[in-house]
Amino acid sequence: MGKKAKQDLPLHKVIMVGSGGVGKSALTLQYMYGDFVEEYDPTKADSYRKKVTLDNQDCQIDILDTAGQEEYAAIRDNYYRSGEGFICVFSLCEYESFMHTQEFKDQISRVLDDNKIPFILVGNKADLTQLRKVNREEAAARAAEWNCPYYETSAKTRHNVDEVYTVLMRKIQQRKESAKDRERKGKKGKCLIL
Repeated sequence: MGKKAKQDLPLHKVIMVGSGGVGKSALTLQYMYGDFVEEYDPTKADSYRKKVTLDNQDCQIDILDTAGQEEYAAIRDNYYRSGEGFICVFSLCEYESFMHTQEFKDQISRVLDDNKIPFILVGNKADLTQLRKVNREEAAARAAEWNCPYYETSAKTRHNVDEVYTVLMRKIQQRKESAKDRERKGKKGKCLIL
């Protein structure tokens, strides 16, 4: 497959948000390369692109892994504007990171002025059961309130990692298809008088 063909593939832009140290990079790298990275320098945002098959169709996923401490609101807001779907990550071992998810959700909703943007709430580090500080019921209740799915993942064991990205890409794809349908319906009813 040449360069041209790859460019024609649908591209889904995913943005990882969450406090520093919750495992956004670990989840991204596990999904991209099947590696668990224990030590990672979280100082800058990184972008990853990969060709994947979604429901028997080839497409590309573009993942922007934010650093978690975006001091500059303008930079953060630009990241948010470029996203078609969001994975909001907190650590199951750190209650404060769960509390911060509300801020991320509010910022994204404010910047995009869109409460229907594809969004998934993720509690990471599920393998560290003995250190758990956030219970499943509370996290699931928040996701229900936001009308989005909730998953518990482990970047270390790869538990639910692929599922999270697949579910989000499906939501992005459905949203694009329904936008195209609305566009087609809108064009049908108009007549042009010359």
